[in-house]
Amino acid sequence: MPIAHRLSRQDARRVAVRAQLLDRDRPADLLSVVRRLTFLQLDPVSAVAPSADVVAWSRLGAAYSPADLRKALDERHLIELRALLRPAEDLALYRAQMAEWPGSGELKDWQEFIRDWVLANDRCRRDILARLRAEGPLPSRVLPDTCERPWQSTGWTNNKNVTRLLEFMVSRGEVAVAGRKGRDRLWDIAERVYPDHPALPAREAVRERDRRRLSALGIARARGTEMPGEPAVVGDAGEPAVVDGVQGEWRVDPELLGSALGGPFNGRAALLSPFDRLIHDRARALEFFEFAYQLEMYKPAGQRRWGYYALPVLYGDRMVGKLDAIADRKAGALVVNAVHQDVPFTTAMAAEIDEEIAGLAAWLELDLRREG
Repeated sequence: MPIAHRLSRQDARRVAVRAQLLDRDRPADLLSVVRRLTFLQLDPVSAVAPSADVVAWSRLGAAYSPADLRKALDERHLIELRALLRPAEDLALYRAQMAEWPGSGELKDWQEFIRDWVLANDRCRRDILARLRAEGPLPSRVLPDTCERPWQSTGWTNNKNVTRLLEFMVSRGEVAVAGRKGRDRLWDIAERVYPDHPALPAREAVRERDRRRLSALGIARARGTEMPGEPAVVGDAGEPAVVDGVQGEWRVDPELLGSALGGPFNGRAALLSPFDRLIHDRARALEFFEFAYQLEMYKPAGQRRWGYYALPVLYGDRMVGKLDAIADRKAGALVVNAVHQDVPFTTAMAAEIDEEIAGLAAWLELDLRREG
């Protein structure tokens, strides 16, 4: 068994920041960013800007335009897979998983439930495929709902039969999001959307996904509780590490260690999306960065500590605060209600963070208006 690397918390933070392309050496272009991060997460909230755009801007700065993302999608350099935008070539890492849907080996109860629900509505599934094959791409609202067993839920998906069925058909590799018209996703037959890259064998694909995820995160837990969406664990990828003062079995990307263990680190200020992968794992953010964060837009206004859609603030290898700002497009202004300081800002910190806030307003083509 290899000897574990011993890291300080600062070492771990610097590995994570470098992995996420948030040091001063900015990447070349959007595709370079997405290939390194492995995906951009879609989210409908646009209090400042869509999350995918904020993530790209925080890496590329003024060189990034949302038109770049639209072009990459139109030209199918990026594809949408379960609300994540991934490099098109990465579909090869998911084809075997699609072929094994709803899973291999002994199925869990929830897997058996969705398998049985899809089988019970097989006629509706075939009706949807026939309609898309003849007329796609189409929004879900025009697709036939001939489901015999309704989808039952205590949440917003209750009786959303076609929407739920489409999501499972994505997981089966049958349909794909071919684009968007306004807020509507346009659905089509998967073979007309996805590149025709051969699938990697299932075990090899899992190892490669773990390897790429570790390259994006820098340092991550080997194993942990399953979470919806993209995992935060990386299996046996990379090399073992221990972090001073932090419990758990960690894995580190050895290619990123040189910048952490005594090497030069050239950090900068950055404003992050609430969904940014640097702090998306809230437990890791607390352990490495001593950064407590919660997205508060679902809380009553009087119970919010940092604001409706506060942007985490990175400075060097530390998370130092939250920016409470809203893009008021009718007024043509980025309204800054407050800059919450987790640590007291030095004069140099305040100047660089103010410059980044001004850069955000300029990128949004809005005036900067400070209320707090």
